[in-house]
Amino acid sequence: MRIGVVSDTHNSLRNVERIVELFNAAGVARVFHTGDITQAKTLEVLARLAAPLAGVYGNNDQERDGLERAASDYRMQLVHGALSLECGARRIAVVHDPREIDARLTATHDLVLHGHTHRLTLERRGGALIFNPGECAGFLPGHNAVGIVDLAKLELELLRF
Repeated sequence: MRIGVVSDTHNSLRNVERIVELFNAAGVARVFHTGDITQAKTLEVLARLAAPLAGVYGNNDQERDGLERAASDYRMQLVHGALSLECGARRIAVVHDPREIDARLTATHDLVLHGHTHRLTLERRGGALIFNPGECAGFLPGHNAVGIVDLAKLELELLRF
């Protein structure tokens, strides 16, 4: 099973449209957003994903009521704080801020996804693979990327756009 990972879209609708195209073309089974969606309009575009979306809210998601309504309307699972679930026989945790990653989280999960920094992170800690695909909001031109994770092999592919 392959999943898509996106972080910190910050309402960059043109980039979000491209992200939807990339994930749909890749045929991912599920997409995880690590927060900082910013506005409900972004979820409207993400609703065009062929795969279901789950994730967490970030520190810039101030329009919570609108985001929560849109997430419900589009049947997206977005939570405050950490999201922990099983997918493709792997335990996955999703947080926004990497400071939320502690020894307990890395000991009990195979994959920990985070955002917030707008920087690529790929490291192993406590038995878990920690991954942030980095920038995708267009703040750092030429650095836009999303990730695809093969859960069977726990291997990553970075898609730059």
